[in-house]
Amino acid sequence: MREIALHILDIMQNSTAAQANMIRVSITADPKADTLTITIEDNGCGMDSELLASVTDPFSTTRKTRRIGLGIPLMKASCERSGGSFEITSQKSIGTTVTAVYETDHIDRPVLGDLAGVITDMAASWPGVDIQLRLMYQAKQFEFSSGEAARMLGEVPLSEYSVVKWLREYINEGINEIFGGVLSEILG
Repeated sequence: MREIALHILDIMQNSTAAQANMIRVSITADPKADTLTITIEDNGCGMDSELLASVTDPFSTTRKTRRIGLGIPLMKASCERSGGSFEITSQKSIGTTVTAVYETDHIDRPVLGDLAGVITDMAASWPGVDIQLRLMYQAKQFEFSSGEAARMLGEVPLSEYSVVKWLREYINEGINEIFGGVLSEILG
């Protein structure tokens, strides 16, 4: 995958398959450490220690439709290729946390990509799941919660075209405000 946002989407889809009703994506840029850290947490069904030990193996999957699962192994390889690290923790009946660290200025770090599109599409597609996004750089922070947005909108669904358009613009503004000038691909 050529974009970090697509890795995030894959992990979020795993979370919905694990029956999560809350998915929190946190992205932190740390210029002193030259790192971009992505943490994706959910409150889904979690994994037992046996599945957790094999989840980074591309030939290990819980899917019945195919015998390989490439999302997590590809994200791990992407992190390691860019001088970073990858960790996944999980507890049965509690949830799963994925932590992906990229070296910000490494030539092999994928671009952030269409993060606003990923978060907006997930929020519109999964109205029963609170999709949360937190972006941090030094003292600056941006937060979004689809659950909070849905409460504010009342009867208007997050999948309404004008809402999707507005949410995407709102999240893109947050990304540009927090990471514009920090991540070379964002021209805020």
